[in-house]
Amino acid sequence: MRFSKRILFSITCLILSLNAGANGDPVEGREKAKVCLTCHRIGNIVNGADTPIISGQYEDYLIQALISYRTGARSNPIMNGFAANLSNEDIKDIAAFYSELDSQLFTPTN
Repeated sequence: MRFSKRILFSITCLILSLNAGANGDPVEGREKAKVCLTCHRIGNIVNGADTPIISGQYEDYLIQALISYRTGARSNPIMNGFAANLSNEDIKDIAAFYSELDSQLFTPTN
């Protein structure tokens, strides 16, 4: 039990330190999110029924989620692999990009 509390504490400290710095750059984030856009497209269109819509999501939440995937605290084979290669700056930029998008941008009409 102590081990999991230490991991949770470490992740929390990392998240707080990321959020304490400058905000991410959404322009850089769009470039860095090219792979992400394969599944998490802009607006409420996604590639796959189990792919969450992240356009318009809170920046802090996206940062927390990506760090959790990177550290393995959250488990998803696809996301763990992608997040493992992201730097702290990459995470902040991608989160800034997606948080500025409107989740209802491309509402299907059918």
